[in-house]
Amino acid sequence: MLLFLGTQIGITQPAAKAQTPVVPTTTTKSICSTQLGTAIDAVINRPLFSRGRWGILVQPLSTGQTLYSRDAQKYFTPASNLKLLTTAAALQQLGANFRIRTSIYQNGKGVLRVVGRGDPSLSDTQLQTLAQQLKQKGITQIQQLIADDSYIQGDIVNPTWQWEDVQSDYGAPISSFILNQNIFSLKLVPQAVGKSLQVLWIDAGEAKQWRIINQSVTVAQNQPIYVNVTRELSGTALRIQGQLTTNSEPSLIDLPVVDPNYYFLRRFRTALAREKITLGQTLVESGGVNQQEIAFVESPPLSELLMETLQNSNNLYAEALLRALAVKKTRGKNQTSADAGLEVVKASLTKLGVDPANYVLVDGSGLSRRDLVTPQAFVQTLRGIARTPTGYVYRASLPVAGKSGTLKGRFQDTSAEGIVQAKTGTLTGVLSLSGYLNAPKYEPLVFSIIVNQSEQPATVVRQAIDEIVVLLTQLQRC
Repeated sequence: MLLFLGTQIGITQPAAKAQTPVVPTTTTKSICSTQLGTAIDAVINRPLFSRGRWGILVQPLSTGQTLYSRDAQKYFTPASNLKLLTTAAALQQLGANFRIRTSIYQNGKGVLRVVGRGDPSLSDTQLQTLAQQLKQKGITQIQQLIADDSYIQGDIVNPTWQWEDVQSDYGAPISSFILNQNIFSLKLVPQAVGKSLQVLWIDAGEAKQWRIINQSVTVAQNQPIYVNVTRELSGTALRIQGQLTTNSEPSLIDLPVVDPNYYFLRRFRTALAREKITLGQTLVESGGVNQQEIAFVESPPLSELLMETLQNSNNLYAEALLRALAVKKTRGKNQTSADAGLEVVKASLTKLGVDPANYVLVDGSGLSRRDLVTPQAFVQTLRGIARTPTGYVYRASLPVAGKSGTLKGRFQDTSAEGIVQAKTGTLTGVLSLSGYLNAPKYEPLVFSIIVNQSEQPATVVRQAIDEIVVLLTQLQRC
């Protein structure tokens, strides 16, 4: 069953779910490097791919020798392969042990200031830890709690993202305060036939923020099931459409919060109440004086944040890391954190040997269709970071074919299983895969495969990509 959120996100979502198992079929168990071009061409020149665009580059990891190239210097929409660039820069600039700190400062009697710094891993568990730290300091009453959101500047969602993405969980807003990945949940429960689905809120506080337009229905057991939840442009109403059968399980729906700052404050009030700390006024300010730090929590180290970003193709983590890079640069007047982060990414990639003419970046996750990257840029990045002292951390963060992350359901029972570490990417009409391959009878390879403007089902294109990768595993010197 596909649950449709917004406009068919089961199809368009680029991020986090392991993809449909595909077992490529190949008739050759070994292939000479001189035959590789003919073998790959036989896959991508099939008539059903005649209208799509393919960009491919395959090189040995140790040299710049080209084993195969197809439009490798032309721009493509990269989808989530773009996360390879963001994470490479983050690892180079911030280091594997970098952590993001959320602090509470005491600014006078009864006045506390909480400073968010864009930790994408922050959850209710960490909020409870902060509340416990305050209780241990003898604080039982807070007259005023100020949320300082000045650390990250700029739009909370990228202005080039599509509306269907902005109202979906994988397009959650990015700000100084990120809690529970800035999504909230509700359940849709079937009733008697003909009745609307019942809406159950996981967080009662969020129920007060929305007006529900419930156009759903419960249907008989032999009927198809689908659910479509959209947010109206006003941002205050949720429209629920679709149908579930009387015997079906409740459907869990994740939606992005509208205002991350006040979502954080509502949840923190609940955490404080559990520790019997009363909270008076709450407000949001941008900037101010931070005096004595009396409580803090920190994110896991960057090495673990990279795992979530790349293994599960987490857009929010990638965007948070982009903004974390802004600390490495003095922002210009009116420059957003994201734009400052993009400048740091560019400088970092140049140091890794990536030609700046090979990419145009507008976000950190690849969710924007205005991102443009060449296959060559990905290969240059992968080869460049492999030569650095932390290259092993980067490579270990990637999904492994048939084993983990978004590649867990791919390449099983093929010669690629366990020897390919690569990043997936998916948007409507876009599929990409770039990474490393330890060819058993050849030297280690680095590759990038991007398909754009394809009208074929994603499963069909994905199978062709996987066939090419399996060919690479069979490469040998002749």
